[in-house]
Amino acid sequence: MIRFRKSTLAAVSMFAVMAMPAWAQAKTSIEWWYANGGRIEEGIQKIIADFNKSQDDYEVVGIRKGNYEETFAAMIAAYRVGKHPTIIQSSERTFLTMIDSNAIVPVSELMTKYDYSIDWDNFVKPVADYYLEGDRPAAMPFNSSTAIFWYNADHFKAAGFDAPGETWDEVEKQLYAIKDQGVAKCGMVLDSDFYWSLIEGYASINDYPFGTKGNGFEGLDTEYVYNKTPVVKQVERLKRWIDDGIIQLAGQGLSPKQLYTSGTCSTIVTSTAAHAEVETNAKFDWSATYMPHETDVSPRNSNIGGAALWVLKGKSEAESAAAAAFLNHVAKPETQAYWAEWTGYVPVTNAAYEKMKSDGFFEKHPTREIAILQLTRGEPTVNSRGFRFGNSNQSSAILVEELQAVWTGKKTPQEALDSAVARGNQVLRQYEALNGGN
Repeated sequence: MIRFRKSTLAAVSMFAVMAMPAWAQAKTSIEWWYANGGRIEEGIQKIIADFNKSQDDYEVVGIRKGNYEETFAAMIAAYRVGKHPTIIQSSERTFLTMIDSNAIVPVSELMTKYDYSIDWDNFVKPVADYYLEGDRPAAMPFNSSTAIFWYNADHFKAAGFDAPGETWDEVEKQLYAIKDQGVAKCGMVLDSDFYWSLIEGYASINDYPFGTKGNGFEGLDTEYVYNKTPVVKQVERLKRWIDDGIIQLAGQGLSPKQLYTSGTCSTIVTSTAAHAEVETNAKFDWSATYMPHETDVSPRNSNIGGAALWVLKGKSEAESAAAAAFLNHVAKPETQAYWAEWTGYVPVTNAAYEKMKSDGFFEKHPTREIAILQLTRGEPTVNSRGFRFGNSNQSSAILVEELQAVWTGKKTPQEALDSAVARGNQVLRQYEALNGGN
């Protein structure tokens, strides 16, 4: 047997360390800036930790920068001085801005470059299609959601109903009955992003155009047209419910979801991602169902919300490789299944969805399946596949401002929507002027 002295072993070890290339001596570290807090942030950190433990080459550092708007603004400021993260979580509303910025590496290009085989056809179609630039994915779908109709089952039973009706007319009768019978103080509370669920989502499900050019998918010269559709009827309905005390606006220190989970209001229309909060805080028999639709229509798929993961330019080869490795981890069925089960977001791949079904998850949690069934209902039309408008955050803020004038009686629904469309179209023209040459 050959034996080495300790001094010889030490020399060999030192030689081995000296012979290692520089990149092997330390992990490549990259930052991922995200926008979720609470239980959802816990899930994000778990995904990061699992990836970091799974290999020895890369380390992802997750940093929360505030809400979506704050995170996006921080990214823009950091990019201008070369201090930006490698990965950014950005909401679906920023799609055009991200594409036209010339600051991103399309994820399909990135994954191909580093030899990761991603079956893009396995992603849930309405979600994947939204993030396509031409025929290639520009971003990795991550926390995708859609609005569903949450209700207090105890309240509905007390008023003599098994569940909410399928149409808005049926739901209206039920909410008035709940109020008239004294079952609850209010029938519905408006969530903070009601414009996404009850205005944009209403248009999508009922197959009404929100803008020209296929809601912006077919060109920057799109215009808003929702003031010429039954969206006006929807705003009139909401105004009537507010005036009659059916809808309560959040206030007095309580958030909209708290007004629902406390049992004060019987219903709320909000994201499927609210599952974490509802499951934790609601102390009554609660449930959820599909969004209502108008009586004379065949309902279509609902619109997506949430965000995707984008990879930014200006990083080293090692950092880009780290981003590709991490996104490959995110796309795995087991990662997606964990994420959906923990948060309430929809599984963005069919493989993850099938895994959750085979594991019996939806049998134990039936309301978790509503969102993906609603998103994949029927074949998407030009009106239901989503909204792709430049600077849509500005236009949405204008719409909310105009609707506040309706709630306070300063404008009629038609006047407010006409003004919102005119002002929103100005925003679209500004965006087109700046980005039309891209």
